[in-house]
Amino acid sequence: MPLHFLRPQTLAALALALGAALALPAAHADDRIKLKAIGQPLATGLIQKNKEQPFFENFAARTGLPIDVDYKPIDTLGIKDTEQLRVMKAGLFDIVSLRVSQNSRDEPTILGLDLVGAAPDYATGRKVAKAYFDTADARLQSQFGVKLLGVWPFGPQVLFCKKPIAKLADVKGLKVRVYDQNLAKFIEMIGGTPVPVSFADTHQSLSLGVVDCAITGPSSANSAGWPEVTTHQLAIGFQMALNGYAMTLKSWKALSPEQRSKLQAAFDALGEEIWTYSETLFQDALNCNAGKDPCTTGKKFNLTNVPVTSADVDLVRGAVSKVSLPVWAEVCDKSNPGCSKAWQATVAPVLGLK
Repeated sequence: MPLHFLRPQTLAALALALGAALALPAAHADDRIKLKAIGQPLATGLIQKNKEQPFFENFAARTGLPIDVDYKPIDTLGIKDTEQLRVMKAGLFDIVSLRVSQNSRDEPTILGLDLVGAAPDYATGRKVAKAYFDTADARLQSQFGVKLLGVWPFGPQVLFCKKPIAKLADVKGLKVRVYDQNLAKFIEMIGGTPVPVSFADTHQSLSLGVVDCAITGPSSANSAGWPEVTTHQLAIGFQMALNGYAMTLKSWKALSPEQRSKLQAAFDALGEEIWTYSETLFQDALNCNAGKDPCTTGKKFNLTNVPVTSADVDLVRGAVSKVSLPVWAEVCDKSNPGCSKAWQATVAPVLGLK
């Protein structure tokens, strides 16, 4: 209908609507970006509390970007920590503090970051993370639409038991809490019975005798009160408990190149902070758990420190070639042909493996 056939009231309404429509882009440009993030469980302790949560709660200041993040630790959401990649793929969250081992059933490739025996200490853990980062990132992007922004460690995962042990081989016949298949196979190899238990349920499982021993980092164990229900700690690192930060490609691509650069720089800085902080926490928490000084980051308990023997070290070092690599390679190559070849080409040289 020609405009001159429209009534004055209609023309006025159209003009008003057109003016509002034209004003929309300008108003939208001033809007802040709002993102939703899944964090580490509250129960894991000080890295979540002192590094991760403050970063996300002050996201705009830390990144220099007009972005506000609705950050929720995963154990407050009713989502399992094994479901992070699924909910990201479904577009329910924009950023995730990715629990690598826990999500490796959905994507075995990422466990190449943290095979049992491959990263027993911080220096080696850094080398492995750097060597394998691009491989893990490419797989997450292609399968889940998720970009890896960084990798960081909880630190060496060690053994806690409520029965007396003098060496690692003493777990023979004992039930041991594990959190991934790789670790389960290693415990089987040395004669223990692996029992998959979530971190949040482990304290109760130890208390009730569902498990005799359990594996985690000393600081997380301290925060969760494991020394209340155990008697011994053996400080040999099975895995580095590497975790990551990842963002949906949709949210990443919505940012300008300059914004992406600022965001990546902020996550790089956070990752460096956590690497350093984690190493400080590790030794301090071992002291706290055994009731020794200095103990500045946790609560003092009275665990017996079990000395690490050369036989213990050999058992863990040998795990890569004997158990963890072959077991993982079989699983990973089924879902991602060439998976183990990529690991052999990137991580094996760093570890001096052929």
